[in-house]
Amino acid sequence: MITRQRLAAGVCALLAALTAGIAFPAGAVAETAAQAAPKVELVLDVSGSMRANDIDGGSRMAAAKQAFNEVLDATPEEVQLGIRTLGANYRGNDRKTGCKDTAQLYPVGTLDRTEAKTAVATLTPTGWTPIGPALLKAAADLDGGDGTRRIVLISDGEDTCQPLDPCEVAREIAAKGVGLTIDTLGLVPDAKTRDQLSCIADATGGTYTSVQHKEELTDRVGQLVDRAADPVATPVAVEGSGACTGAPALKSGLYTDREEFAQHRWYRVDVAPGKELRASVSVAADRAVNPDYGVLLRAVTVHGREIVRGEAAGNGRTDVISTGLRYPKAESDDEDAPAETVCLQVSNSFSAASGVKTTPGMPLELTVDVVDGPDQASDVASFGLGRGWWLLGALVVVGFLAGVLWGWISRLRIAVWRTN
Repeated sequence: MITRQRLAAGVCALLAALTAGIAFPAGAVAETAAQAAPKVELVLDVSGSMRANDIDGGSRMAAAKQAFNEVLDATPEEVQLGIRTLGANYRGNDRKTGCKDTAQLYPVGTLDRTEAKTAVATLTPTGWTPIGPALLKAAADLDGGDGTRRIVLISDGEDTCQPLDPCEVAREIAAKGVGLTIDTLGLVPDAKTRDQLSCIADATGGTYTSVQHKEELTDRVGQLVDRAADPVATPVAVEGSGACTGAPALKSGLYTDREEFAQHRWYRVDVAPGKELRASVSVAADRAVNPDYGVLLRAVTVHGREIVRGEAAGNGRTDVISTGLRYPKAESDDEDAPAETVCLQVSNSFSAASGVKTTPGMPLELTVDVVDGPDQASDVASFGLGRGWWLLGALVVVGFLAGVLWGWISRLRIAVWRTN
């Protein structure tokens, strides 16, 4: 379940980046009809360590406040935003009490910027670092509705309330299948903090970022809040074939399929002159697999000539492996020139660990986008070398010139030697 959620979150984020402004044709993808308002909760560490003065000459708390104020000013109107704190109220030494110290500073809902800024201004670094309990409460704050839900956690240290491991808490949230993403930002670049915050983000398909300057913090929090407002497309189930002939014809959109170990899946896309095909694929290892594996995405003509390819490799440390490609189709002087049918082949080199079932196949998500091509579109298929053709040509020229120069130097040395 965790892997599937991470796959869905990772690919949807990629789709938003690649296909901004695309209109999904009827019958090709699920419509992104009116969705519930996106919800974001900023979770801020207000523990005593936030007093440290190591961010651009000021305290970590001051940097966080400045970032929050600027982000609040720029928050999109459609985003419902809330703020939760951890370690902001209890000053004592009782661990049990300190590990309950998390409170909602501003409720998730329509944003009143002045009220939210006033609440942030009252914060003073105080107590413990109960990250796990704060994440559980934040998930409850965002419960309900079908819109995008995102937690943005800003912290400067490890959780001090073990054994409630915040990484396990994040996995528990992901396992519920609620589609909630947790992004983390670390204000201290030490290994332990990085490992814990990375684990939290990875469990839900989120991101971890280490920030050490005010502008970095402001920019990153703003990006994550804006991302929540991006439209989310629901993948449409499709079944690839074993060869290009008879493969399903795809239009721009997001598709889901399953691919067995070491299997090939084929799909077809029509690319008109003056258009550019952009495609990406992600395959999830949703069961134990042997290390060292890869995923290959190829664009091939109907006659079997490779146009361009994208490939990626893994070593057992990643649950999802992705790659992509681009193919611009040059303009044609003939206004009635037909579209070119491009065959997309998805292959993998996964192998199942001992005792692991090989069926059903592993989850696969494929993004297809056909957009206006660049002004200088050309056939990147040159002799099957893709864009590597130009590099090969440059190497040939350089090699030739180097050979001529070396020959001239050798003849000169021999002439000098004979003279002497």
